[in-house]
Amino acid sequence: MIEEVVSVDLAVHERLTVRKNRLAPKQLTGNEKRISIVTGTHGDELDGQYVCYEIVKQLNAHPEKLKGIVDIYPDVNPLGLDTGSRGIPMFDLDMNRVFPGDNNGAITEYLAAGIIDDIIGSDMCLDIHSSNIFVKEVPQVRLNDDNEEKLLPYAKLLNADFVWIYSSITVLEATLAYSLNNMGVPTLVVEMGVGHRINNAYCHQLIDGIFNMLIHMGIWEDEAPQVKQPIISTEGEVSIINAAQTGVFVAATDHMGAIEMGTHIGDIIEPIEGKVIQRIESPTNGIIFTLRENPVVYKGALIARVYGGKA
Repeated sequence: MIEEVVSVDLAVHERLTVRKNRLAPKQLTGNEKRISIVTGTHGDELDGQYVCYEIVKQLNAHPEKLKGIVDIYPDVNPLGLDTGSRGIPMFDLDMNRVFPGDNNGAITEYLAAGIIDDIIGSDMCLDIHSSNIFVKEVPQVRLNDDNEEKLLPYAKLLNADFVWIYSSITVLEATLAYSLNNMGVPTLVVEMGVGHRINNAYCHQLIDGIFNMLIHMGIWEDEAPQVKQPIISTEGEVSIINAAQTGVFVAATDHMGAIEMGTHIGDIIEPIEGKVIQRIESPTNGIIFTLRENPVVYKGALIARVYGGKA
């Protein structure tokens, strides 16, 4: 059932509305588990749109298997999605920097508060993101080390290649995931793909993981799919490689391939002079889980992240 979550008047007789689709058994007992699946926080992240479509389609195809409540929030930043912009276009603001919001605040704070209020009470929340237009991410789950004990067992269910456990010092407090976890709703952040694109294979990998989670939570009754055992990493095991020069980046290695220290990851080139201005090599043995997608780089730009622990 399509429900309005929160809405607000805009200029010129327009109205901004955030909606969700609630899928539930016909006969409710009051004891059902509830999961909230949220995406579209950034308007340039499109993988989540396809994931929501497939989940709704599969749940509707077999309603007899649904034993709990699934709330789908496919687009919590409608203006961003409509314009293809990462933030909220009128305000030039990142939607994921205003949570938990304020019911008496400005438009964006009011929207954020309405979304939070609607999700509260869920037994689990998945906050699905793509990357931006600059780097590509393998399917991964990210969580704060303060919540590791509670969230890691759920993260392992999601068929991700990688689980990255952040230090709490680096976590932004105004994100949806931080706010919900702080309010008692277990929330995992999923990151995959690249901005303005849909990676079909990555999406279906995550969809299998989501149904695996639904089955383990007692929300979906079916045979559990086979899922990957993810690499588990802490922040200290990740090497971040940045550009030392401005130029054009040309990759020389596969995105998720295992590499050794000194492996040639790519070059930053200077086209007019026909020369390599920076050869980029891996600082460690490991696996690349983030790789530059947009070739144009400036000094300091992220090129790659390499997991250097034991696979």
